[in-house]
Amino acid sequence: MTSQIRDLSDDEARAALPLKWGMTEPGVIPAWVAEMDYALAEPVVAAVQEAVGRGTLGYPRFELGGGELGRAYAGFAARHLGHEVDPAQVVPTVDVTAGVRLALDVLGPDRSPMVLPLPAYAPQLGLAEVTGRQQWDLPVTPDGDAYVLDLDHLDRLFADGARTLLLTNPHNPCGHVHTRAELEGIRDLAVKHGARVISDEIHAPLVLPGADHVPYLTLDGAGAHAVAVVAASKAFNTAGLRCAQVVTADPATHQRLTQVPMARNDSWSPLGVVAAVAAYRDGDAWLAALVQRLTELRALLAGLLAEHLPEARMRPLEATYLAWLDLRAYGHADPAAVALRGGVRVAAGHDYQPGLTGHVRLNIATSAERLTEIVRRMGSALAGAA
Repeated sequence: MTSQIRDLSDDEARAALPLKWGMTEPGVIPAWVAEMDYALAEPVVAAVQEAVGRGTLGYPRFELGGGELGRAYAGFAARHLGHEVDPAQVVPTVDVTAGVRLALDVLGPDRSPMVLPLPAYAPQLGLAEVTGRQQWDLPVTPDGDAYVLDLDHLDRLFADGARTLLLTNPHNPCGHVHTRAELEGIRDLAVKHGARVISDEIHAPLVLPGADHVPYLTLDGAGAHAVAVVAASKAFNTAGLRCAQVVTADPATHQRLTQVPMARNDSWSPLGVVAAVAAYRDGDAWLAALVQRLTELRALLAGLLAEHLPEARMRPLEATYLAWLDLRAYGHADPAAVALRGGVRVAAGHDYQPGLTGHVRLNIATSAERLTEIVRRMGSALAGAA
């Protein structure tokens, strides 16, 4: 099955991934940006090439819900996530960050504070400011093996006036998949305080064996106070095609999101719609092969860490291809900078939680050979041998 996943050569990766590879010095292995070093799924390539051949480069259809995209996502959600979605309540937007911003702008007009669990996906750190509100942090302790959201702390933040929680499930950068019990605890607090939940679920297709994704909107009572923001772009490596979706389960919420001036929702790409529809409808076999490949790499990483970075601690990698490594035992405040000198570019922990030291995010979605060399170089550099 994994034969469907073809590793890009260095030259191919540099052409295909201009940020991840193009902004990394030759001789340095990039393992920072959340993109995969794999060739695109054939159904996506074929659909986009056909669309370009037709000249589909104009403005997208301004379908604020439903249409071919809504139907394709609803089918995908039913097959993969056990989530019955109304296609008419699938609203396109340019990317997940823009979708979250749209929901904050439209559904939180009182500008009440937004709660953000830390560490967090780096672009989320500026969302409160650009929507004219305060960000109230909900730090998750870096100690311990499990990712545990402090619900007592969240309760206090809601009691003090916060009215939105930005939830990332599965979590980036920590790789955690929230259990149903965890999500129900969040829901109960949101209902208690009249708060909203915006659930970034872009990594939902990348849950690995051992965990199960529970879409937040499937919880009883969640539709009245929550939206989800999703996309095919992370699972199918199509970030540059610019198309995400805001999913609702409440007609009133959907109406509020779609009856705002057009300028509130950044315009998506017609080629992004084509790619997303192809991925959602025809990408199941490729996605299954990808999950199998990532599962194999997760096991490989565990062995490599034991051999080359035995003092490293890692949150359980339940989803995504992004490993969150605690490297404080090696005594470097910025281990990403040390790793770069050793020939590997990883993402610094302080990009996800300002002031956090000793952590990095490592992208494992590459070949087994590259991953082996990445961890070997990191081990040498952090031990002072590079």
